Amino acid sequence: MAYTTIDDPSAYFQTALYTGNGSSNHAITFDGNSNMQPDWIWNKSRSIADSHALFDSTRGINKILYSNVDLVESTDTNGNLESFDSNGITVGGNQEYANKSGSSQITWAWKANGGTRTTFTESGNNPGGGRQVNTTAGFSIIDYTGTGSAGTIEHGLGAVPHLILFKARSEASNDWAVYHQGNTSAPETDFLRLNTNGATTDNSNFMNDTAPTSSVFTVNTGSKVNSDGETYIAYCFSEKQGYSKFGSFTGNGNVNGPFIYTGFKPAFGIFKRTDTTGNWYMMTGKIGDDGQDGNPLEDRLEANTTAAEADMGQGYDFLSNGVKVRHDGGEINGSGNSFIYMIWAEHPFVSSKGVPTTAR
Repeated sequence: MAYTTIDDPSAYFQTALYTGNGSSNHAITFDGNSNMQPDWIWNKSRSIADSHALFDSTRGINKILYSNVDLVESTDTNGNLESFDSNGITVGGNQEYANKSGSSQITWAWKANGGTRTTFTESGNNPGGGRQVNTTAGFSIIDYTGTGSAGTIEHGLGAVPHLILFKARSEASNDWAVYHQGNTSAPETDFLRLNTNGATTDNSNFMNDTAPTSSVFTVNTGSKVNSDGETYIAYCFSEKQGYSKFGSFTGNGNVNGPFIYTGFKPAFGIFKRTDTTGNWYMMTGKIGDDGQDGNPLEDRLEANTTAAEADMGQGYDFLSNGVKVRHDGGEINGSGNSFIYMIWAEHPFVSSKGVPTTAR
């Protein structure tokens, strides 16, 4: 059997921890097994309360989106991100987003297609724009201009997307809209807001109640995804065995919580309660017990808030083949509550040559 097509996940996803120095030309070098030039980075100060800052090679190094607010895209004049490098990034300025002097920082980084886009033109009600795609890792970045009418967009993955994050770049006061395959029994009829702790919402104006296919996803008339003449970005993911997993679980309200089988040792995960309010908890394998690399993972960030990293107490174990929930709190493991997760790998449980990974 084929265990995985990705023996080294660090070729497509990496996490960097570093301390800001407040100066320009501060090079951050990734430490994975592979060199990786990123196309999408998600930055956050761990020690200072401030917004998350998201950059990508499609929009350019000086264009910022913020996961915790509904603001439009802003133009960075402070030089937070200076370049996407062959194995990392260069940051500058003296800002909490990327390089505040003395601030503990984190960057999560994904590889798409080196900033090279394939363009597509508006056709009828179908928006026009561009996409850069990495079919091996199941990741594409789509930029498009809305038509104000229900239409389809080719994502280029060659597989059904399991997670799509949408953000209006030019129209004010629009929440992030999230499609996740584990969000209800008919996820195409519902959406979540990345920048709030709100429960899932039923809304046909999101994806026209139409499930994505291996070639396209549908956008309806909602302003979060398809106002006429407005610009948007969509980050699309499909699961890849041994590398990524996007699913759901039901909480049991016990410190001996559910086990989430991923088929790989996790590097990074985002967890969200969906049937009622709950923050978007971000857990990193490099930050475990008492801030060290070990289980249980206790230190969390929240994608929907500005909060600095906080100790949640016993939280999650990142194991060689999945995640064990170790908390009985309602937002993490409430009894009978519904949760989704998005998890990327440090190492497949078993490589393509049959070599198993070790536990943490």
